[in-house]
Amino acid sequence: MATILEPLLPHPPSPCSSARQPHLSCCLPSFPKPSDRLSPVANSHSPRRCRANSYDKQTTRAFAVPRRNAMALILSSYIFSRIDLHDTAIAQPSVAFREYIDTFDGYAFMYPQNWIQVRGAGADIFFRDPFVLDENISVEFSSPSSSSFKSVEDLGSPQEAGEKVLKQYLTEFMSTRLGVRRESNVLHTSSRVADDGRIYYQVEVNIKSYANNNELAVLPQDRVVKLEWDRRYLSVLGVENNRLYELRLQTPENVFVEEENDLRQVMDSFRVNKVVD
Repeated sequence: MATILEPLLPHPPSPCSSARQPHLSCCLPSFPKPSDRLSPVANSHSPRRCRANSYDKQTTRAFAVPRRNAMALILSSYIFSRIDLHDTAIAQPSVAFREYIDTFDGYAFMYPQNWIQVRGAGADIFFRDPFVLDENISVEFSSPSSSSFKSVEDLGSPQEAGEKVLKQYLTEFMSTRLGVRRESNVLHTSSRVADDGRIYYQVEVNIKSYANNNELAVLPQDRVVKLEWDRRYLSVLGVENNRLYELRLQTPENVFVEEENDLRQVMDSFRVNKVVD
């Protein structure tokens, strides 16, 4: 289980480490530092946070909800002959979701049912698109032994929380490679009261990574800077059980444009729940 970054949230552990050390800056649940381009993570048979026999307290349920990729044109011969194609009626797209429920740690959310779970990724739970390897969802939370949250408002305003989220991401993506440059900004922050009566913060940030094609070249014209990746990061923050929970979505910007409605449904579905001892 993650410890808290100074003073509030946890530092990303090594997947092989049994102890977590406090972070130096931010106060958000921290994840293991990813590579500059996320590569497939091999499934691991190591126990989830050394918590034996806890999987039976986690369940998934399927939901029938709109799917984006399945579209149908509903045209009558009269409409087709009288109007242009852009005036025709188009059915709403749909996608299937599954709900993940963790009663042991106290949270739940929906995710696309074709995404696969990756074990040993360092987060409490981690699902990834099997085709778009840079697209994934994960959840992490702070330890009640090292912090005591009463409300997500303990982080300050949504904008203040957004700055902390961005700072945490940049810390995790820090690179030692020569010629690497990152551009980042907070795109949007908001606060909402969900149907469970709790306040949740939502944060959206964009990070771009640039690198030289030949960082050791002597002449500047031989060091061409190219865009490595351009990603959208979506975070939902909630508090329960004296813990700060964070749901994270990562997706390439071009994919986000196509899947925005689905991803926002995932964000809106995140709930934190009281853990019964």
